[in-house]
Amino acid sequence: MITEQTFTIKQTAELTGLSEDTIRYYEKINLLPQADRKDNGHRVYHQKDINTIWLIVCLKKTGISLEAMKPFLKVSADADPTEHLELVEELRSQRDNIVSQISSLQQIVDFIDIKLEEGRPRGECSDQTPDGVLEEFKETKTKPISVVEMSYFSASAKTGKLPNAIK
Repeated sequence: MITEQTFTIKQTAELTGLSEDTIRYYEKINLLPQADRKDNGHRVYHQKDINTIWLIVCLKKTGISLEAMKPFLKVSADADPTEHLELVEELRSQRDNIVSQISSLQQIVDFIDIKLEEGRPRGECSDQTPDGVLEEFKETKTKPISVVEMSYFSASAKTGKLPNAIK
């Protein structure tokens, strides 16, 4: 007979990257099933519990609230997605939000790259472009940016073009 490996709450916390208090809290709000207990009352976790915690961590990173996760956790991994269209739609919506966040972050990186290429100190922001920079911007293309975000860029960056050195 092969016995299943079990984990203490400390081991579970180390494996999942969550604190022991967070794991207890997830049990308290019924996000996690109540842990089995040893004779001495200490919690015992199994691999399926670890997998559930990893799913919670992943869902949390998508921005889904703890309460909204409960239906996802009730559906088995091999369930037919067509039977849970509302959950699929929720994941699609979260995915769209994440893609939008990635785009915004990329625009920030582009802005930083432009500032580093221009060699200006952090607080300096003028409408004057250094000689030659505008010509260099005309040679390359980058993603379009919103009008609001464009207002944060210097005049040379407003062309929507990046210098060759930072592509």
